[in-house]
Amino acid sequence: MTLDDPAGSRRGLDPRRPGGHGRRRDRPPADGRGGRALDVVGRRTMIATSYIGSGVLLVGAGFLFRAEVLTAWTLTACWCAVFFLASAGAGAAYLTVSEIFPMETRALAIAAFYAVGTGLGGVVGPVPFGRLVETGDPAAVAGGYFLGAALMIAAGIVELLIGVAAARRSLEDIARPLSAEPT
Repeated sequence: MTLDDPAGSRRGLDPRRPGGHGRRRDRPPADGRGGRALDVVGRRTMIATSYIGSGVLLVGAGFLFRAEVLTAWTLTACWCAVFFLASAGAGAAYLTVSEIFPMETRALAIAAFYAVGTGLGGVVGPVPFGRLVETGDPAAVAGGYFLGAALMIAAGIVELLIGVAAARRSLEDIARPLSAEPT
């Protein structure tokens, strides 16, 4: 930092942080969420890879659970791997929802998709899975894992088939604002 550049912005420091410390603005984020890859590779590829990958991992966890070879720690590690990929896909999916609707309706579209996803994953899903757990049969619980894995893999395949190709395109090219002048 210098007196003529107190925030150090010419050196790539973040002027919004105290003392200019923080992530350099000329580098993509290194936080594991994809960052720049969402725009370079494309959300369709990232969503499909994340969903299919989490489904495959969940199948593996189901087989290990059914074989009763997992401890509490290793089962938790399996869940962490599955949820890491699934949450990356879900995050990219919410961003895609915001892109495929015109600017004036994006907030409503995101709210509707979030409500449906939360309803299915947070309200509807736990009831049948809880019944499987109540049986005390590892094979029944593994069946729930396999069902969840099938849904995740199917979602990834649907994204590959009908997902919007948004890589390196402006939002206006994907969904023209309702207020835009016809050309």
